[in-house]
Amino acid sequence: MSLSMHCTSIPYFVRALNNLSVILKKGAAHAQEHDIDPSIFVAGRLFPDMFPLSRQVQIACDVSKGAAARISGIQAPSFEDNESSFEELLARISKTIEFLNSLPADKIDGTEAKQIKFQAGPYELDFTGATYLSMWALPNIYFHVTTAYNILRHNGVALAKLDYVGTP
Repeated sequence: MSLSMHCTSIPYFVRALNNLSVILKKGAAHAQEHDIDPSIFVAGRLFPDMFPLSRQVQIACDVSKGAAARISGIQAPSFEDNESSFEELLARISKTIEFLNSLPADKIDGTEAKQIKFQAGPYELDFTGATYLSMWALPNIYFHVTTAYNILRHNGVALAKLDYVGTP
């Protein structure tokens, strides 16, 4: 049995973003319970040359909606990258999931061989739909969700593996 492009993209993006929401909600609750200014977490980084939590969330959303748009040929919504609170980050995730869930499977299935070309920084990338999904989009969303998890965990938020992988 083979998996379709839709089955190996949208549900994975939505699950990762839902789990990211859980992680952020735990971060917000931790800040409130310990009387910590939430902006400290939202601006938190693992290392000075890495993006802060807010940017990790923005990129996770952008990777998901961008990948779904490139594969389906449907224009993704544009967000301003101006979120500065847990509430705003959670709203961005919600809007991204809403977009992902609006995409019809028939616009995504059958795109395994579709040519996907785009610029990423100084690099011109060229993939087929299947390699783009498996070797670029999915690893990228997991990287940024993992980094968001690690920023909060590093700052004392009680997170566990199931917060990251979710429950069945």
